[in-house]
Amino acid sequence: MAASKKITFSRRSFLKSTALASGGMIIGFNLFNACKEDINPPVDLSQLNYNDFNAFIKISEEGKVTIFSPNPEIGQGVKTSMPMLIAEELDVAWEDVYVQQAKLDTDNYKRQMAGGSQSIRRGWEPLRQTGATAKQMLVNAAAARWGVNASECTVLDGVITNAKGDSLGYGDVASEAAILQIPDEVTLKDPKDFKIIGKGKGNVDIDKIITGKPLFGLDYKEEGMLYASVLRPPAFGQVLESFDAEEAKALPGVVDVITIGQKIRDYRGQGKSNWTMAMSSTDKVVVIGKTTWDAMKGKKAIKATWKTETPLESTENHNEALLDLLDGNSFDTRRKDGNVKKAFAKADKIIERVYEAPFLPHNTMEPMNFFANVTPEKVHLVGPIQTPESAAKVVAELLDRDINDIQLVMTRMGGGFGRRLYADFVYEAVEISNAIKQPVKMVSSREDDMTTGVYRPSTKYKIAASIKDGKLTGYHLKEACVNGNMYGLIPNFFPAGAIANYQVDTARYKSNITTGAWRAPYTNFLASAEQSFFDELAEELGMDRVQLHMDLLDNVKKNPEANIEYNPDRLQAVLKLAVEKSNWGKTDEGIYQGLSVYYCHNSHVAEVADITMENGVPNVKRVTCAIDCGIVVNPLGALNQAKGGVIDGIGHALYSDFGFKNGVPQSNNFNTYQLIRMGQTPKVDVHFIENNIDPTGLGEPTLPPVGAAVANAIYKATGKRLTKQPYMSNMKVENTVVG
Repeated sequence: MAASKKITFSRRSFLKSTALASGGMIIGFNLFNACKEDINPPVDLSQLNYNDFNAFIKISEEGKVTIFSPNPEIGQGVKTSMPMLIAEELDVAWEDVYVQQAKLDTDNYKRQMAGGSQSIRRGWEPLRQTGATAKQMLVNAAAARWGVNASECTVLDGVITNAKGDSLGYGDVASEAAILQIPDEVTLKDPKDFKIIGKGKGNVDIDKIITGKPLFGLDYKEEGMLYASVLRPPAFGQVLESFDAEEAKALPGVVDVITIGQKIRDYRGQGKSNWTMAMSSTDKVVVIGKTTWDAMKGKKAIKATWKTETPLESTENHNEALLDLLDGNSFDTRRKDGNVKKAFAKADKIIERVYEAPFLPHNTMEPMNFFANVTPEKVHLVGPIQTPESAAKVVAELLDRDINDIQLVMTRMGGGFGRRLYADFVYEAVEISNAIKQPVKMVSSREDDMTTGVYRPSTKYKIAASIKDGKLTGYHLKEACVNGNMYGLIPNFFPAGAIANYQVDTARYKSNITTGAWRAPYTNFLASAEQSFFDELAEELGMDRVQLHMDLLDNVKKNPEANIEYNPDRLQAVLKLAVEKSNWGKTDEGIYQGLSVYYCHNSHVAEVADITMENGVPNVKRVTCAIDCGIVVNPLGALNQAKGGVIDGIGHALYSDFGFKNGVPQSNNFNTYQLIRMGQTPKVDVHFIENNIDPTGLGEPTLPPVGAAVANAIYKATGKRLTKQPYMSNMKVENTVVG
């Protein structure tokens, strides 16, 4: 972005405003689509229908501003960073901004979801336009009162001043501004003039979080609400045959025992499908209680018989099947540059490796839960969900209701990582409430989440490269994955465009185990595989690890026609910054370093891991992380996101394992499933590239590279190439070179 930016738009398609009886002004804004044309906002504040707009700016006569944020908050900080964009262009003091979560509005929002690290990227310009438009209307109102030209006025922290030195606060002219025409053009600030954007701001929910005030889905309560605990099949591939609930019904606090599942079967029987419905169609036993504890105790007392409907799968079988796919000839080719076969046939040497990663649960700190109250008049839903619009649409279809009957309120989420993209727990709550005709909250236990949830799919990669006359001439990536494969853009990530002969093939193993997106889908392990492989290639070529990447990226810059998603200059810049800040290659004795550089979610990241060996065990001491995510809106929040991604990536790469035996998950809680512990977390130094490029993703991009950085450091320390996660369980795996 060069300098201030002029925006032109239709008056009726972007903004609506109204005067308030109290003398203030409310401005409704639409992030992506036009506001409803037929809305006539009421004058009386008590009669305002906030659902008539996608999001709102409210300005009181005291000059205070309330912003209703439309996107779900899962800890990525959008309830803080999105209002910062508006406040910046509105020229109001951040201390005068109050933020509230908006409800779902399926008519007016194009992307009311949290996923793919896209919220700030998509909202960057619309939100700033909103603030700039509101500011211009307020200035116009003040200028009209003074009888001067609006261009003569300046604004500072919500106070408008004319050339004579007369001043008016936003609250003083809010009512007058509300009846003015919406300007056709507004000018956005030059980044050099930002006062809020780029300055660290604390989480707007932090007081509630640290004091335990109601905020999350588990906190939500309504008068007369009941609680539900769902008994699901103990193994994937099983369905309910019969059950005995007499003992459960006799327990104090147990209200009823029912079954659900018919709504899902009917839905699918009509040929309908929705990707958020990651669940089986079997009947499930539901215990209704007066408290969560009553319902969960009742569930344990249920005597259920399950029958096998589809094969009971085991990790051993998955491993064999995926390896067979990699060795087979049945692939979907996702990208093909040049002729890999020809390059391999002429090669002096071929390097080939197989990299393996297990299933993983999401392990959100807040287990799945949702409130539902199905009545003839409406369907009231409250809880933590990343895909509220998709969930509401499915609920309407399940109940054969109009979408306008569905009222969904989003709470803050105690973690998502992709798990809450899938709304199976919402649909269960809805079917339960519809059956008992009462308000109910379905609450899962930790064991429920880990054994009957949605998992990162087990994946294997076979990567081969050809070397001719000391040069890298070909690169062939094969993926075998349970239930899914890398999505369309990933084959265009590095090293696409850097190697003349380049091919990406995928194969899928169909399983009855529910799988789905897990923080940085597919790239969370692909980056580990590829960046470990490039470390080995550099050694084989006798090249410096950094120089190999620089040379390959130079190849991309010489090929302007390359179909790539990343920017080679930006990738080189983060690599240089990480090398500089990590003191690469110049560390003290006993410290071993590994390097990784990767692009995903529109951002470029390079990381260097420093490890020591203590009693034969690697200890990650420090990770240096260089990031180019464009303009950093909230440095404090960005730092938290970056560090969290690095630590999350280290923990799962080193320790986390998850498997199945005869359809049964082999871990059901944290006593048998290892997450990274506080004492195992390294120091994380984060450095952002400073530029004026529009913001890109940050919730996910720092996780994928770190696995390879750690693995490459371990190789420096031990001479062992690690190709199978979790690394700590596979430290003794030997590799061979195919020549």
